[in-house]
Amino acid sequence: MTEQETVKARMHRVIFGTETGAGRNFDVVLIIVILASVLALLLDSVASINDQYGHWLFAAEVAFTVLFTAEYVARIYCSPNRRAYIFSFYGIVDLIAVLPTYLAFFVPGAQHLLVIRIFRVLRIFRIFKLFHYMSEAQVLLRSLEASRHKISVFLVAVVTLVVVFGSLMYLIEGPQNGFSSLPRSIYWAIVTVTTVGYGDIAPGTPLGQAVAALAMVTSYAIIAIPTGILSAEFIRESQRQISRRQCQSCNKYGHEKDAVYCKHCGAKLPGSHPPY
Repeated sequence: MTEQETVKARMHRVIFGTETGAGRNFDVVLIIVILASVLALLLDSVASINDQYGHWLFAAEVAFTVLFTAEYVARIYCSPNRRAYIFSFYGIVDLIAVLPTYLAFFVPGAQHLLVIRIFRVLRIFRIFKLFHYMSEAQVLLRSLEASRHKISVFLVAVVTLVVVFGSLMYLIEGPQNGFSSLPRSIYWAIVTVTTVGYGDIAPGTPLGQAVAALAMVTSYAIIAIPTGILSAEFIRESQRQISRRQCQSCNKYGHEKDAVYCKHCGAKLPGSHPPY
């Protein structure tokens, strides 16, 4: 193994791994920097704070951008499959985290300040980088991916229902009660089914009120279904995560994710850390 390959392997172990102390420290520092950059973005959006500390916040943003750029380049350099990383979800998020600041430098003229503000708001995507460092978030993302087909079918059913309810209210109530068009009636159905209930449009006839009551009752079932789907997949994913942990000594699976020692032979589990 060449010296360059050794450096790349060490960088990969620190940047992408969490098994070593250096890797865990890197993740902790990066999480703190991400939170600090998002906090700076939030403070920068407050006019009174921006007027007084705008130059300091701008300097902080440049520093954050330099750090995130260095991290992005380092990840590309030490990644065993650079193309896969660049076009992965986290690779795209890492790129979005640094692009807005650079784009702002290339937008000339005061008339484009609004465009710069839009670019800068995109920095909020840095918060997505946090998901990469939380194992529970990884389980949740895998659960969402496993249930995406069921949720897609559910969303199609919900869209169909709100279109039907909106069309019925448009026929029953009509423009005289605020249901002036099909899109506006469908908007009412969405607001009603999601239990938001702005109250800007309301049925005035007994039949319309009966349809509205049916839509409200249906909304409770609609809220419960995706929760059940996601909960079931979350439980399955948690069980799969437990079943994947193998003891190197007795080769048996089924250990809890926070277990330090094997429950069968007592040997220390790989990747575990004693609670002291």
